[in-house]
Amino acid sequence: MKSSRGTQPRKLVGALLLSVAASVWGGMFVVVKAVVDVVPPIQLVWFRYLVAVVVLGAFTLIKRMKWDWNKRDVVLIVLIGVIGNTVSIVTQETGTWLSSAQMGSVITAATPTFMLIFAWWILHERITLGNGVSIALATLGVLLIVGIHLAGRNMAWGSVSLVVAAITWALMSVLIKLVSPRFNAYQIATLAALVAVVCLTPYVVSRPDVLAAIPYSEPRIWGAFLYLGAISTSVAFVMWTRGVQMLGPADSGLYFLFQPVVGTLLGWLVLGEAVSWGFALGTALIAVSIWVSLRFGGVHSAEEERNALSGAKGASLS
Repeated sequence: MKSSRGTQPRKLVGALLLSVAASVWGGMFVVVKAVVDVVPPIQLVWFRYLVAVVVLGAFTLIKRMKWDWNKRDVVLIVLIGVIGNTVSIVTQETGTWLSSAQMGSVITAATPTFMLIFAWWILHERITLGNGVSIALATLGVLLIVGIHLAGRNMAWGSVSLVVAAITWALMSVLIKLVSPRFNAYQIATLAALVAVVCLTPYVVSRPDVLAAIPYSEPRIWGAFLYLGAISTSVAFVMWTRGVQMLGPADSGLYFLFQPVVGTLLGWLVLGEAVSWGFALGTALIAVSIWVSLRFGGVHSAEEERNALSGAKGASLS
């Protein structure tokens, strides 16, 4: 009982970190829509991570963080940067551009399911009935909020791109759990952002005409770069990384669904987009799913369960 009570505050803190991070990413859709007409998707992602590298790098220097290099961890972080920060974000923005924001939100809702699958496959986490029920309720809630729209140009290619984005983000979130605690969330975010910059730079510099055409003097452009780089990538990615480390990938995936909820709400408030009656019902279902996850989730790897059992035995003997 004592061990169970001790884990509850950790779950609540992890849930808060994940919720705020996903909510920040929900606002990202509005920001992207405001500037993507003058800053193409790939260039926008490049500027986003360029700002993030500066902000995160400066923070790690100010805090004088110790870098304990390990070949296995570096390989994992490079994979996180390529799979999550590069492939997932580029395919997400491309897919939304080719289809619609609503379709992007619907397919994004598949991310938690993929996280459950990868957590079971890679981390050997045991999936509980509570996890399955919470994901089902949350996914239904998102579908009610954003609806399903199948009309629009290039919808097929956009949908494929968005599925790739959902799968790669889920895989990235699971890989985070494999990184040694020697690397904290700030260091992981810094290196992953740097990997994304390296991956995208060859394409960006090959199009100097596109870079020259960007109206850098406009406040909305700098505002977008700062929000996407300093807040959405630096702060939110660090919060997401720490939340995944605290809760585990299987339980963390549920909170990713705050992204389409907040995106839909801000689209209504800022852009005047229509919101259906399903928004209130969908939001209520997601709230219930989060309660189910906190109350009945609790997924652990086989190693964690053995450690917990050993600790309980030791406590009973002492």
